[in-house]
Amino acid sequence: MQERHRDRKIYFEEQAKTTLEYVIPYVSQSMEVNSNIRVLEVGCGEGGNLMPFVELGCEVVGIDLNGPQIARAREYIRQNKPDAKATLIFDDIYNISPSELGSFDLIFLRDVIEHIHNQEKFMPFLANFIKPTGKIFFGFPPWRMPFGGHQQICQSKLLSKLPWFHLLPMPLYKSVLRMFGEREKTITDLAEIKETGISIRRFEKIVDDSGYQYDNKDLFLINPNYKIKFGLTPRKHSAVVKYIPYFKDFFTTCYYCTVSKA
Repeated sequence: MQERHRDRKIYFEEQAKTTLEYVIPYVSQSMEVNSNIRVLEVGCGEGGNLMPFVELGCEVVGIDLNGPQIARAREYIRQNKPDAKATLIFDDIYNISPSELGSFDLIFLRDVIEHIHNQEKFMPFLANFIKPTGKIFFGFPPWRMPFGGHQQICQSKLLSKLPWFHLLPMPLYKSVLRMFGEREKTITDLAEIKETGISIRRFEKIVDDSGYQYDNKDLFLINPNYKIKFGLTPRKHSAVVKYIPYFKDFFTTCYYCTVSKA
């Protein structure tokens, strides 16, 4: 397990930097990002992704099921900008009506969609919260990429650096985790990630079935997150790779897209 997984303020700052350097410029290709827009992040955690939008003067709303993370989000954002127009909600988005929250110019989920159960229900549900001209940004690691199982959270140094072993059948996967001394809580969390992991092909089918259209879509050989984590320069796949079935799933470390209502 890396230090960034223990010190949540470090994680907050890393999220903020990546969103500022990569997510906002990416979203700006399909819409104007300025102080007049309303922004919703689902699965906001400690709120690091929201911070660059807060600093732009945007009105932001963050929702998360983790109460302690929402508490830290309130603390960290206020520490950085006491007058932030930020609302942080500890709840399930399904419990919140669109009339209660209002509509948004931008909804974004970074490293979140792969943790959500029943994406076929969730993704079309988001349309209730965007304006007619609104956009939704998704950024996530496809399931079959080398570390799509989030095994980097393992205590075992070997397992935390072992690519693709999350693709083992579930009983064998759990056995390997136990063999290397992982805690039952970690095994439960990793098993849930295995259940909710989403491939490129399934994600794109859900986008189509949900009535969205793509504004932008890019596959990364080197995830933008890896710049701050490992000092690696982000790199997109060539256009050809996008059309190679299955191969792209195994070697795409990050998928970025913005979609809008068709």
